[in-house]
Amino acid sequence: MAQKQIQGKYKFLTFSYDDGVTQDKRLVKIFSRYGLKATFNINSELLGTPGSLRRENMWIGHNKIEPCEVSSVYQGHEVAAHTLTHPHLVELDDEEVVRQVGEDQKNLERLVQRSVVGMAYPGGAKNGIHFDSRVIRLIRSHTSIQYARTTKSTYSFDLQEDLLQFNPTVYHLEFDRMMELGEEFLKLKPDRPQLFYIWGHSYEFDYYDTWDKFESFCRMMSGRDDIFYGTNREVLLG
Repeated sequence: MAQKQIQGKYKFLTFSYDDGVTQDKRLVKIFSRYGLKATFNINSELLGTPGSLRRENMWIGHNKIEPCEVSSVYQGHEVAAHTLTHPHLVELDDEEVVRQVGEDQKNLERLVQRSVVGMAYPGGAKNGIHFDSRVIRLIRSHTSIQYARTTKSTYSFDLQEDLLQFNPTVYHLEFDRMMELGEEFLKLKPDRPQLFYIWGHSYEFDYYDTWDKFESFCRMMSGRDDIFYGTNREVLLG
């Protein structure tokens, strides 16, 4: 991330949401209502696939956006890669890692008619490890991906050196911590760049019935003259 201001501001806020599910449509409306920007990380070969997930004795829809909808649904936001089919990258051979990331990039670029330079590592690995030094090396050497988000919260606004293992500030399910960090961020008067980076999955708002709580958070964070509201690409690459 460039060690500089953006539009004369030192405070940057961005969001990152994974999987390209239909709940993103509602989330995009919330972001747009409050002038916030997000990046949506999509598995291109799973687009249009119906499905459901079970958590805490409840089934929730996990239906993927249709390919023809991608450009319009995410207009004004960023589309980024999430691999073709959401595999555990550390379990794949070199060629398949490169294919999963590179072909996802190309598919998404065709859908949105612009370059795709970011990604989020697909998680869900049983051992909790969803990338390693080999995966990073392959992505760096064989694709044009410039940043890649992990799922490890830092609870910090400080910048990071390696954009191919970029850790978010907080996971949105850590709601109380997210609110505390939001209040802290609003009070900051920094003399160097500070980034508040939030990630999650929009279907989780259905599980925990937290749409209204999250919208209140967005309202609280919006409309501040000292904050640059940008996509991941805008805040990380300038």
